[in-house]
Amino acid sequence: MDADGLSRLLAPEGWALLSALPPYDERLAMPLGERLRAEGLHPSLVAAALTQSRLRAKAHAKLGDFADGMLFTSAGLEQATRLEVAAHHARRYRDAGLTHVADLTCGIGADALAFAGVGLRVTAAELDEMTAAIATVNLRHFPEVAVRHTDGLALDLADVDGVYADPARRTGGGSRVHDPAAYAPPLDAVLAVRERVPALGLKLGPGVAHRDLPSDARAQWVSVDGDVVELGLWFGPLAPEGPGRSALVLAGGTAHVLAPDEPAAAHVGELGGYLYEPDGAVIRAGLVGDVALDVRGRLVDPTIAYVTSDERSATPFATGYRVLDRMPFGLKRLRTYLRERGVGRLTIKKRGTAVVPEQLRRQLDLRGEATGTIVLTRIAGQQSVLVVEPLETRTSTPGDA
Repeated sequence: MDADGLSRLLAPEGWALLSALPPYDERLAMPLGERLRAEGLHPSLVAAALTQSRLRAKAHAKLGDFADGMLFTSAGLEQATRLEVAAHHARRYRDAGLTHVADLTCGIGADALAFAGVGLRVTAAELDEMTAAIATVNLRHFPEVAVRHTDGLALDLADVDGVYADPARRTGGGSRVHDPAAYAPPLDAVLAVRERVPALGLKLGPGVAHRDLPSDARAQWVSVDGDVVELGLWFGPLAPEGPGRSALVLAGGTAHVLAPDEPAAAHVGELGGYLYEPDGAVIRAGLVGDVALDVRGRLVDPTIAYVTSDERSATPFATGYRVLDRMPFGLKRLRTYLRERGVGRLTIKKRGTAVVPEQLRRQLDLRGEATGTIVLTRIAGQQSVLVVEPLETRTSTPGDA
């Protein structure tokens, strides 16, 4: 969407058109666009309205019904924080007693919206002019938010008592940036802000190595319904629990936090009657040992994040399975085993093996009406197949590996 398209979309006629469009359907978008242009609507307006309709439909997964009153850019939506997670960010600032937050990289305004929603005053900066204009639209119902088209690092922080930033980690072409110095703004420049405002919060990608974490940060990996979505770094009064690592697991609208004083060590032992697959946020945080402690279990292999136990336990931090059978990995043996049991639909989990699930599924040539679940992994260094059954009390359902 260009400036002309945005200008036309914000006019009464454009906003009415966007509000009147039917739910977005990719198959119908082209004929709908042709019809609207044939009715005399400007091509730039039609293109902008259909683009926003498509982005709004996509945004529902992150922002729910709020998306219906918002505008987006593709890049802004890609980086926008899910509303459920943004609410947790906002509560950190509120619970720390802060009143005025500077959002240095507000994007389309998702986090600023959450900050304002808990009563915080917000100064939101955005370097891209189009994105800043869209953020202004999205935050129009919150007079306590001021959007500035400027470099966030140039903001006057004299009356600000909290700072938040979500540095861009993709190039203009969409490629992911792995060097923190190439973030926009650079990570070191943002971290330096805590010398002026100690209450600093950062949203980063979840792949940051533990060795690269600042020693004074509370690092919290976050997952939503099994999908690891971010790493939050919290400093000063935003981290009342002090420096360390934790996991925030959001499942079915319920939040669970695993935050030990010190990560527990897990020992390796024999395969028991139950297998537990720790949530991705727990694994990223290096807290698999704490899951093992929670379920009174041990690791199946020193290098694999699967926990086994002789007891059935309910934990929000792992998906549980009952172990039905175990065998060394072998295509012919596994194919025979599944055919004898009439398994035609198979869930394949894997960890610590190079096997490609979809390729294996084709090689197995499954036939039958029964369903099954297998886990491909190493046990005591040996490539193994575990036949398992998901426990009914599982709290998350990660997809096939």
